[in-house]
Amino acid sequence: MQIQNLFQPFDIEFVRVDECPIKMHKNTFFELAYIVEGEGIYHIDQNKFNYNADNLFLLMPFEVQFTKVKRTTTFLFIRFNNIYFRAQKPSEQHSNLNGWIQKLEYIFQNNNYQQGCIIRNVPDKPLVRSLVAAIIQEYVNQGTLQQELVQQLVNTLIIVVARNISMHVADKTQVNNSALLDILHYIHLNIYNSERLKAETIAAHFNISLNYIGEYFKKHTGQNLQQYIINYKLSLVEVRLLHSDMRLNEIAYEFGFTDESHLTKTFKKNKGITPTEYRKGSIAV
Repeated sequence: MQIQNLFQPFDIEFVRVDECPIKMHKNTFFELAYIVEGEGIYHIDQNKFNYNADNLFLLMPFEVQFTKVKRTTTFLFIRFNNIYFRAQKPSEQHSNLNGWIQKLEYIFQNNNYQQGCIIRNVPDKPLVRSLVAAIIQEYVNQGTLQQELVQQLVNTLIIVVARNISMHVADKTQVNNSALLDILHYIHLNIYNSERLKAETIAAHFNISLNYIGEYFKKHTGQNLQQYIINYKLSLVEVRLLHSDMRLNEIAYEFGFTDESHLTKTFKKNKGITPTEYRKGSIAV
């Protein structure tokens, strides 16, 4: 089986084909695949999805994938790796709740909730179509500041993807309470700030009594509030271990653990192995 690598932070491929552009393969990077026109079947791991024009698929590293083209298909592939993500990280003065890098990590950790085409919000479909058309135009014409403009268009597209992924999460967990969604989004967007994740801080922020918020959260999600936060932190730690060369003490500092030992103890308690063992295992695979 082919394994595709990406040796630059960002790449685009725009192709029109009558058969799969790449046979069964795995990527070591992240990929958005947009169907401009055509019809066929997208195979992703053990799943099969019928595709048509305007479908958008998010493909994660090491997923087995290939397509069966039924009708001549035009694909736009947008590929990016961890270097690209790091380059987009907002500066200190802009690292607020709107930092789009946090929306990327939201995508990573909730990808298991989405099936097939990830554009679920109907009003977003023409927006995505317009963004894709603009990306293709810049890609083909190679105008002045083409790379910079394409990067901004892709950033916008990824934020739209994040919004649609969040809709999958709401459906999957059967969360239909706007207050709970607000709490979940607050946790996701403040996951780097331990002070803001204390139960009393969250309760005060949403004007809910401290005694009630834990009961309320567990009733609607089936999980303890603090355990949910730990699980979400550790899922982001897994991303660092898989897709970065960050040292354990750096990861511990980023997510508010006391030190490397605290991170290791928490990770092993919840995952059954140490972060080092997890990283070595992923490299072996």
